Amino acid sequence: MQEVKNTQRALVRIGYDGSVHKVFRGPQAYARFENEVRVLKYLETRGCDFVPKLIEVDEADLKIVTTNCGSRVDQVNPERLKQLFDELETFGVRHDDPEIRNVTYRRTDGRFCLIDFEFATLLEETSAANPSAAPILKWSGLTHRGHVRPNNEDTFLALEFDGREVHYLSKLGEASSARKDFVFAVSDGMGGAKSGEFASRITKDKITHLLPKGFRIAKPGLTSGYDKTLHELFKAIHEDLIHLGESYEECRGMGTTLSMCWLTPGWMYFGHIGDSRVYHLPPGGGITQLSHDHGHVGWLQRNGKLTEREARMHPMKNALHQSLGAEHQFIEPQYGAMPCAPGDRFLLCSDGLIEGLWDRQLDEIVRAADSAPVAQRLIDAALERAGRDNITAMVVEALSGDLSGQTPAPKSALPAP
Repeated sequence: MQEVKNTQRALVRIGYDGSVHKVFRGPQAYARFENEVRVLKYLETRGCDFVPKLIEVDEADLKIVTTNCGSRVDQVNPERLKQLFDELETFGVRHDDPEIRNVTYRRTDGRFCLIDFEFATLLEETSAANPSAAPILKWSGLTHRGHVRPNNEDTFLALEFDGREVHYLSKLGEASSARKDFVFAVSDGMGGAKSGEFASRITKDKITHLLPKGFRIAKPGLTSGYDKTLHELFKAIHEDLIHLGESYEECRGMGTTLSMCWLTPGWMYFGHIGDSRVYHLPPGGGITQLSHDHGHVGWLQRNGKLTEREARMHPMKNALHQSLGAEHQFIEPQYGAMPCAPGDRFLLCSDGLIEGLWDRQLDEIVRAADSAPVAQRLIDAALERAGRDNITAMVVEALSGDLSGQTPAPKSALPAP
């Protein structure tokens, strides 16, 4: 095959039959892969004939194979360039990288085409005037101190907010995301009996004051600037924990992990630090860990040097080099984004949950048809198999439909762990 592109973000080759083989890699590879697949499938259903068509999708290798839309062009009249991207929007998609490098010329019919949809947005999912495009969110969260530890330093929270105010939600609920954004978070305190309590209070306070400023980002998606909002939040929590540690002897060395998901119609943004986790369970099956464990063992597993089993058994598996507070001078949280559509599920959990459960077991439990809340089933399974650490699980599912005739999600202060 002929190699036509080899960058940090993608490897593109042309097959002998003319098909285009694209492998996603680098920052947010999974999210970019998911987004391009979703957008191309959508455009095919709309009959758009000047974009590639999917031939093959390989989620394991983050690879797609598409039809060929011709060769790239060096020059296009600026007015014609604008017309091309405006024409795409009539099919319900906005290309968020509207540059000449994403334009090709197809000689077979003399047509200019558009390519590379890893940065693109489905317009119907971002229109605030279209509440039906916003999914209903269903969630359940639970925490348990486990069989051994006398106290619980884990905590979780569920919030809804708009540009003016924030409401705390109960541990179980359903609500439409048409007019509100939602945040779900799990943290695992360390360094003292009050760590979880302090981290929870500080996290809720900072989210209350900072996230409403990012409500319904004008240009949602990977290029929205969501990471700047999340970075401001993580930095503020970190600085407050450091200040507490320096001011009170009983708080010295106190820190916490934090894994959070911010859901807005069409997208899920996440921020993470430590070894709590965020998983994605797509409608078609399977489970993918989106967050990176911030320790040497996590790095080894991500780079293929350890299997899941070897990482779980490694003597250094609980050693972290990143957390909020804990006397860390510098932090580098992980931020990411991915499309969110009905059928997507997200699992947030502390490391106590995965102590006794493999990823495939998490997948089976979350997807099982059962009347009990998903978080309860996960906690029960973890307690049965291990339970030496505190255990926290929160599961969020995007559903289609509406809530007419149903009881609104209860709003309250979160129950104490």
